[in-house]
Amino acid sequence: MYGDGDSSFQAAGGYEGICRLVDDFYQAMDTLPQAIEVRAMYPPDLEIPADKLARFLCGWLGGPKLYREKYGSITIPAFHRQFPIDAGSRDAWLLCMEKALEKQPYREDFKRYLMEQLYVPAERSRNRP
Repeated sequence: MYGDGDSSFQAAGGYEGICRLVDDFYQAMDTLPQAIEVRAMYPPDLEIPADKLARFLCGWLGGPKLYREKYGSITIPAFHRQFPIDAGSRDAWLLCMEKALEKQPYREDFKRYLMEQLYVPAERSRNRP
C-alpha cells in the first residue's frame, strides 16, 4: 500500500503534513538530550534545513520533487560526509523522527513503515564505525 506512487506522500498529509512532521522533528532535536551532538551539526537557525528536509521528504515519499526544483539534486551519503555520523548519531536522528511521528495523525502502520524506510538513508549516511 505505501511506497506505491504517491501513496506515502498522501498518507503523510501532503506537503502540509510533511511540514508539520519536520517542525516536530526539529523541535525534538532541540529538546532531546540524546540529540545534542546531532543538533550541533546544524546551524542555529533551522529555517533552511527544515525547508530542505520537507522538500526532500515530499519527493522521497512519492510526491512532487520540490527539493530538486529549488536546490537541485542530492546524494544523501555524499552530502553527509561532511559530518561525523556514527551509529549513535544515526540513532539520535531516528529518535527525533520517532518522537515527531508520535505527534502526527498518521495511521500507526504508516508510522512504522516510515521509520523502517527512514532507517535506510540514516544508515547510509553513517560514515564512522
